[in-house]
Amino acid sequence: MNLPGNVVCTQDANQQLKQILDAHEGKVFVLADDNTEPFCMPLLPCLAERGAVVIRIKSGEEHKNISTLQEIWTQMCDLGGDRKSLFVNLGGGVIGDMGGLAASLFKRGIMFVNVPTTLLAQVDASCGGKLAVDFNGLKNEIGLFRNPDKVIICTEFLKTLPKRQLISGMAEIAKHAILSGEDYFHELSKFKPDNPNWQVLGELVEKSVMIKNEFAGADPTEKGVRKMLNLGHTIGHAIESFSFTNGKEPLLHGEAVAIGLVCEMFLSNKLLKFPVQKMMDIVQYLSELFMPYKFGYNDYETLIKLMTHDKKNTGGKINFSLMSDYGQYHYDQNCTSDDINQALSFYLQMNL
Repeated sequence: MNLPGNVVCTQDANQQLKQILDAHEGKVFVLADDNTEPFCMPLLPCLAERGAVVIRIKSGEEHKNISTLQEIWTQMCDLGGDRKSLFVNLGGGVIGDMGGLAASLFKRGIMFVNVPTTLLAQVDASCGGKLAVDFNGLKNEIGLFRNPDKVIICTEFLKTLPKRQLISGMAEIAKHAILSGEDYFHELSKFKPDNPNWQVLGELVEKSVMIKNEFAGADPTEKGVRKMLNLGHTIGHAIESFSFTNGKEPLLHGEAVAIGLVCEMFLSNKLLKFPVQKMMDIVQYLSELFMPYKFGYNDYETLIKLMTHDKKNTGGKINFSLMSDYGQYHYDQNCTSDDINQALSFYLQMNL
């Protein structure tokens, strides 16, 4: 397995970014939010030295929408952006998704660089070429495929994260481990985010990026095997969207994916005979990391309705990416409403 050609893992993000800025003659914009500007920009003094123009947006999934895109484009126009401009996305998955989409559509496309500052973004959203915003209450409904010109991954940014944000990213690493094989899952289970060994975490991040690249590189526009990267996401995305509407604090993406993984490993066992003890090992691992999230049996219909909008669906059926064992994967698996209800009940009965 290899890193994508546009991705670099480094301990000196500033030097890597400086090389790009020094080679670029046009105006430089940096997209940051109210968390990354005060905590992460100081780690990149090359931006101020280059005179980069900061475009500030509010943090959070609730701002990942077309209105925010319009704000970004308005500022770029007002501040003299043109086709030779360079756009630097400094932040988590929301910043990377929106900034990449904004750059891809502005003047029919300008260069953009992702500097992911959350664990979730480093192992998932920052690379692979998927760009989107939420629309009409649905996750990633409007978007396109385009790879960043460069992705600079540096674990120094992770030291600025609250514990909840760090743990959120572990769900995507767990997904990669399940797809890769049992040995990697057991390696991952030894890592303790409460007292992180940053060198070990850096190795986990790099390995996860390589696993994602193996799937995304083989199927860039998600017609086949890349769908496996959605393991945990059919139910996870529905839970995440639901959490923004039920009056409670919304879930982080990784927290919702963890719920989705529990449910979809149940479906893997039920439909594809994923070994029950291995399923319970995964459930136990996730339960030790993530706080429980409660919903009711009367919410099942709403959740299934949200799942019907998943982009993997075909022929009016809800499609899942499921496993028959570690490293043995199957996409375009149809599940009935009764199957999904049982999976949701399994999650609730596990008291997670």
